[in-house]
Amino acid sequence: MTPHPSYNIIGEERPGRWLLTCDHATNRVPDCLDGDLGLPASDMDRHIAYDIGAQGVTRALAQALDSPCIETDFSRLVIDPNRGEHDPTLVMKLYDGTIIQKNRHADPVEITRRLDAFHRPYHEAYERIAARREDVVICAVHSFTPQLKDRPRRPWQIGILSAYDKRFTTPLIAALRASETLAGEAARLGERFCVGDNEPYDGHLPGDAIDRHALHHGRLNVLIELRSDLIETEDDQEKWANLLAPILSETLTETGL
Repeated sequence: MTPHPSYNIIGEERPGRWLLTCDHATNRVPDCLDGDLGLPASDMDRHIAYDIGAQGVTRALAQALDSPCIETDFSRLVIDPNRGEHDPTLVMKLYDGTIIQKNRHADPVEITRRLDAFHRPYHEAYERIAARREDVVICAVHSFTPQLKDRPRRPWQIGILSAYDKRFTTPLIAALRASETLAGEAARLGERFCVGDNEPYDGHLPGDAIDRHALHHGRLNVLIELRSDLIETEDDQEKWANLLAPILSETLTETGL
């Protein structure tokens, strides 16, 4: 593993075609922000601070696909690496009903400081690894909370997000929906298997990581959203990575992309 104050790279020497990424891997608040953002641990353990379970899935998928992965090592509440530098939600002051105390007065000088310390180094490393081979396929792993406050429960176990480049995502969604293994896993949980197409979020956010590193370069890409209650434990993270890896590989092979 290659560590950096803002990111980790794992398996950079692996020969696989994929690049696995995890933009919201941890809830760490760096020492330069006194190790907290004025929030209790109960809030920092919530989805508002990071994508629960996504780091473990990313690492396991990268290993299964014999490919490198890169992950952030700071909370998205410090600064969101999946937002463009001029996005108004880059440094959140209110998130899912919670006021982020130490972000309330973050001015342009403070935002630039966080960009230079965390956001920009991550994206520089991300681009360097993405450019290692011309046929790279970027697979971003995220997770979503089963239910937001005062909203109905979300029906999907997995969502596939994409913008206008659907070369890989359209056949992948079809393969996921046809998977008897995934349907069986959902049935074991007492659920109907449901794959979201640009659900629970829209797949195009100008300036986000996929836009910046995939769409602008014509690179194949997919953003996977997994429901966080399915991947809370290390065993479940390994299980979902092993469920998804062969479908990703087979879809890529069958499409000839």
